[in-house]
Amino acid sequence: MIATASLPRDAAIQVLDVGAGYGFVTEEVLQVFPHARVTLQDYSGLMFAHARERLAKASDQLTYTLSDLTDPGWTERVGGPFDLIVSAIAIHNLRSTEAIATCYRGIARLLKPGAPFLDYDIFRQFGGIESHIGLMQEAGMTRVSRTWDEDGTAIIVGYGGRAPTP
Repeated sequence: MIATASLPRDAAIQVLDVGAGYGFVTEEVLQVFPHARVTLQDYSGLMFAHARERLAKASDQLTYTLSDLTDPGWTERVGGPFDLIVSAIAIHNLRSTEAIATCYRGIARLLKPGAPFLDYDIFRQFGGIESHIGLMQEAGMTRVSRTWDEDGTAIIVGYGGRAPTP
């Protein structure tokens, strides 16, 4: 998933990992973009404890933000704007199409114009891949498309544009 981000590999980019959990995706981001600064967002302090251990060697490049994606203020706590936003197997856990749409709107507001959002998730549970592509477009992302899919699980990429107000 990370390899699809067409950004300079040596750039000091600002990255947000939505639903970062124990830091697996952040670890991948840092392998591809070794000068990146990553903000990890999650609602679980326990998962962050695992992430801190896993990512200890890169601790000076990391910021941890404990917040709940169902709280509209989560976007204010993570900072931004970001050059890249990633999420893996997280957003479907919001368990409602409206909550997911609200989350996408927040992500769209956090993206720099033209910056990619890479979302690897299980889309079959809440409307399917095409529905999520539509939700991302409605949120203000541009050039939204799937880059891979298998049985309702996919990687969808959207780019920062002009996001609508909430």
